[in-house]
Amino acid sequence: MTATDRPSSPYHPYAGRFDVHAAMPEEPISREQILGELRQMSAEEDHKGDTGRVSGSIYSGDHDHYALLTEAYSFYAHANVLQRDMYPSATKLEAEIIAMTADMLHGDDETGGLITSGGTESLVTAMLTYREWGRHVKGIERAQVIMPVTAHPAHEKAFHWFGIDVVKAPVTDQYVVDVDFVREHIGPNTVALIGSAGTYPHGLIDPIPELGRLAIDHDIGLHVDGCLGGFVIPWAEDLGYPLPPFDLGVPGVTSISADTHKYGFSLKGSSVLLFRPKSLRRHQYMIIEGWPGGNYALPSMGGSRSGGLIAATWASMLHLGKSGYRAIAADVFRTADEIKAAVRSHPELTLIGDSLFNVAFRATPGGGAIDIFHVNDALTQRGWRMNGLQNPPALHFCVTKPNTQPGVTEAFAVDLAAAIEYAKDPPSAMPRSGATYGAGGVSPDVDQMRSAIIDRLDAIHEIGPR
Repeated sequence: MTATDRPSSPYHPYAGRFDVHAAMPEEPISREQILGELRQMSAEEDHKGDTGRVSGSIYSGDHDHYALLTEAYSFYAHANVLQRDMYPSATKLEAEIIAMTADMLHGDDETGGLITSGGTESLVTAMLTYREWGRHVKGIERAQVIMPVTAHPAHEKAFHWFGIDVVKAPVTDQYVVDVDFVREHIGPNTVALIGSAGTYPHGLIDPIPELGRLAIDHDIGLHVDGCLGGFVIPWAEDLGYPLPPFDLGVPGVTSISADTHKYGFSLKGSSVLLFRPKSLRRHQYMIIEGWPGGNYALPSMGGSRSGGLIAATWASMLHLGKSGYRAIAADVFRTADEIKAAVRSHPELTLIGDSLFNVAFRATPGGGAIDIFHVNDALTQRGWRMNGLQNPPALHFCVTKPNTQPGVTEAFAVDLAAAIEYAKDPPSAMPRSGATYGAGGVSPDVDQMRSAIIDRLDAIHEIGPR
């Protein structure tokens, strides 16, 4: 059977177009063929994001910028910065990334940080730090953390892996954490509180000053998850947008994370985690003594780490500078305003909060309400890729640089109006999208849903038809 005879599948669309390699080839494949296949697949996959019709996912979309980053990466693509005697430049690059991020987020001389592989590692590392701090400083054997229900689920990986108890705080009718609930549930084993800036579902900033006061009063930590918004909302005040305090300038904030591979516009696989005081960072260091291979010490969760990603991140921050980030943020905020205006123009839809960059909207509650996932179905048919939400069922449009292109918001407004008309009289009562997020307000069978998710996770790690 030739490559073109093989059937494809939703998870393996190239199975019928390129050879499937179930084992290493006996003879080398030519450089031209390898690069040609990669070039073709990447060009096709980049096209949708480059058109500006994708929510989140693609943050820069500037291929000239990517070229700079990949060139910077190439100098250290082979480098493992675990071996600092081999690559001492990593200390310069990492330290400057940390310092520049701390400066942006109102850190001071007592701020220290780490470079991680992304938002998940930053959040997991922060939770490990507080568990160890609680154990070694306060004598708490079974740590507890209080987080909003809107906080990123990566925190729950840490709770599962590290044996941390979690109390989930509800949100108010404004979809930010209920501070009164948090206050009432701080107990003797509580080591930290969590707030977001902004939340992944709705792009909103939790009341960080109020959480900070609770953290001070109870001598506990406060982590601010700025993985999504940390490199875009800091420019809001400079641009004349009101911004509640959220970062290390808030008393009581003891750590904050911000992803350089999102609105920091670096390559995927990098994030910054900051601590104040910097001594807090030491609680997650791993030192293993007496190993036959020598004393083993790591500054963070990872062992071997790529010098290329560090170099690319450093290059991105220097090449854009504050003025570059500020200019992109201005375009993002303007575009979000235009999307919000389109949503507000339809009585069938209601905004969730008023995010600067991540526009969340739901069907207006009431008799005869449309199903928001029918709206999503129609937008998908027109080439848009929104993010589905649940509790309540909703969509969000996380605005990134590709969305700021001329004509994108005008096209969205036209297609949103058509999508609402579609949702008023859909061809099927059950929408095609949204099953994972509540099936348009209808609760799916939980076992069936979990089974489908597990099947998908299996499928994306297998080679498919051959």
